[in-house]
Amino acid sequence: MGLISGILTLPLAPLRGTLAVADQILRHAEDRYYDPGLIRQELEQVEQLRLDGEIDEAAATAWEEELIDRLMTGQARIGHV
Repeated sequence: MGLISGILTLPLAPLRGTLAVADQILRHAEDRYYDPGLIRQELEQVEQLRLDGEIDEAAATAWEEELIDRLMTGQARIGHV
């Protein structure tokens, strides 16, 4: 970066820093959302709620399908990274 462009873009530095932090937060949130270990824990929770009678079969099935979709999407993301 040249001296002139550095001076002209200096007012944007806080914005670039904010965007970098936001990007890191997004990556961390996505990593947790697609974490296979956390998804498996949630699948176990769904099964326990089903066994305890706290949720019906349709709700459990829908929840499990969403979790399996997340797991597969997460694995696809790893393959493309």
